[in-house]
Amino acid sequence: MELSGTVTNIKYRNDDNGWTVLTLENKEGEQVIAVGAMPGVNVGETVVCNGSWSEHPLYGPQLKVSSFRIELPTSVDQVMAYLSSGFIKGIGRSTARLLVDRFGAETLDIIRDSPKELLKISGIGPKKLKTITESYREKIGMQNIVMGMQQLGLSLNMTMRIYKLYGENCVEIVRRNPYKLIDDIENIGFKTADKIAAEAGFERESTFRICAGIKYALSFAASEGNTCLPLDTLVMFAANNVLGIDHETVSAVTENMILNNELARKQIDGTEYVFLKSMHFLELDSAVLLSGIIDSVAPMPLFDIDDAISKLEKKFGAKLASAQRDAVKTSMTEGVLVVTGGPGTGKTTILRFIIDLLESQAMEYELAAPTGRAAKRITDTTGREARTIHRLLEYNAQTEKFNHDEDYPLETDAIIVDEMSMVDIPLFHSLLKAISPGTRLIMVGDVDQLPSVGPGNVLKDVVSSNVIPVIRLNEIFRQAGRSRIVTNAHLVNGGRMPVLDREEDDFQFYDCPTVDVALNSVLNLAGDYAFLGKSNELQVLSPMKSNLLGVFNLNARLQQELNPPSVRKHEVSFSDTVFREGDRVMQIRNNYDLEWTKSTKGKLDSEGTGVFNGDIGTVLKIDNTNKFLTVLFDDERQADYNFTQLEELELAYCISVHKSQGSEFPCVVLPLVSGPNMLFNRNILYTAITRARDRVFILGTADCVERMIRNTNVRKRYSALCAFLTERKEIDA
Repeated sequence: MELSGTVTNIKYRNDDNGWTVLTLENKEGEQVIAVGAMPGVNVGETVVCNGSWSEHPLYGPQLKVSSFRIELPTSVDQVMAYLSSGFIKGIGRSTARLLVDRFGAETLDIIRDSPKELLKISGIGPKKLKTITESYREKIGMQNIVMGMQQLGLSLNMTMRIYKLYGENCVEIVRRNPYKLIDDIENIGFKTADKIAAEAGFERESTFRICAGIKYALSFAASEGNTCLPLDTLVMFAANNVLGIDHETVSAVTENMILNNELARKQIDGTEYVFLKSMHFLELDSAVLLSGIIDSVAPMPLFDIDDAISKLEKKFGAKLASAQRDAVKTSMTEGVLVVTGGPGTGKTTILRFIIDLLESQAMEYELAAPTGRAAKRITDTTGREARTIHRLLEYNAQTEKFNHDEDYPLETDAIIVDEMSMVDIPLFHSLLKAISPGTRLIMVGDVDQLPSVGPGNVLKDVVSSNVIPVIRLNEIFRQAGRSRIVTNAHLVNGGRMPVLDREEDDFQFYDCPTVDVALNSVLNLAGDYAFLGKSNELQVLSPMKSNLLGVFNLNARLQQELNPPSVRKHEVSFSDTVFREGDRVMQIRNNYDLEWTKSTKGKLDSEGTGVFNGDIGTVLKIDNTNKFLTVLFDDERQADYNFTQLEELELAYCISVHKSQGSEFPCVVLPLVSGPNMLFNRNILYTAITRARDRVFILGTADCVERMIRNTNVRKRYSALCAFLTERKEIDA
């Protein structure tokens, strides 16, 4: 709606971002509260605001302003009120009266166009005149900036961010090249810049636009996991999906960008690949760093490894298979090692042996994993402290960098990283930079799991390069072999149907011929677990976000089933989600500054900062008065979120298979009836099954399971670390 009125009072203003709370008096004489980014708005001005009404719990109805324009005062009384507000330095109430008495309603025009006329006023000399004119120009300049940015379609909040960066010439800078905003302003992408450019009159085939579109295409590819794209694929995607212009023009501009060193290019197996400069550097430098680690590790002190392993076999009561023994021995003789294998193949046993051998040689080591849940699993299975890679490298939220790097490396003899399939190329590069010469690197993971959410194909590329020793574990051991979860996971990974019967308690299939039947079965099963007091042991996984059996709908239905509204439970709405005391929630982004505490029987055990993507917990308390929500995470850490931080949380009764990576749950429920080919594939099914520790329920159809197993058409992920590693090996040879 649009509302016009005269500003009678500025209740609050934040000069950094222009956020203002003010009182407007409309034509009927009614007082209205307006809130929003309104820099440069002052008492006495007539303001036309566009926005929507909202109800503040303490202050009542308010107009939330999305845009505004200022109409300078025209009457003598309005000009007098305007100047008396004190917003122009050098003009107080008495000076305002003198000015208005002399110049009347034209006073503001005089200040703007003929400022020397002010010297005729008693008490205004050259020095004071300069103060008045500079202050007025500054205020009017800010208003002109706001008007200019609004003409380009920019919000008030975005205008203030741009103004703080570019200064008083910001409108001119943006009009000259709106695509510059993509690199300079966070949360402005190509689509936003393109809309601004259209308002500024840019042609569709502007070189600025095409360059930005090509970079956007590569950035979008990175968000899909790629570090590069084949040249032909890049040109086609940028031309058809981003820019809407002919391929020849995009191809020519891409070539010029490569020649001008704005993009990088590499030929791999006869195909031209194009990179953003940052991605090219990360993969190339990772290959260089990894090669350096391989060459820098000195031989272990002489000791009988075979004898030491035999003694550990007696100690642990476990006989190592041939491949397991090779893995343990190689970890002691080589600088870098990869151990890969599916569930039940003995990766954890190998870790315990390696750790014990390192300790027997008085060697220091670090255990790490990409997520907090994965790190906790290592701690639980080995009895040794494990940390997230971010904690290991000591992320500094102020600098947005890791404290440990090539100038301040980790001081340790060995680093063991589990769940390597989840590690993307930026994190891998940061880890490699922080490894000092002589430190061993042991990487453990399942190469058949889903790749990292972030860009890169680190584990697969390292394994495929044949540059470092790789021990593949294929044998399922007898103890694990009794688990239908493990045997079925390996059947799926091998392209064969799992055994779908109910004879084994740990893997059960229920035929649900329709989506509605499957949905009701999920709700009934969750209700049964809740009745037994085990609802936190059950985790529903879905390959997709949308649809009746997608994450969004299942979360809403499971919340209603397991934690319905109650007068005894506080709740808060945020966007489309209602958070309620007792809800299962997941942190969906890394927050390195969020403080947490851990207590036992009311006594503080420890405290720290940092909650990470994938951490799951329960809403313990919602305080609507003080506007914060408390989450008790599954590892007993407790953290408070103010209501503005709720965008970092999602309901977690159901999570996507991708989000479940690195986690292990007592019981996994998979509703599988139908879905898109891109998501219903073998890789997704294998990953989902391997997330379960004790039990799997598949609620769906055998046809759907069979279709997923046959479907190996996963989206191809383009990366070049393998090529860089192979190339590096040839150079070193």
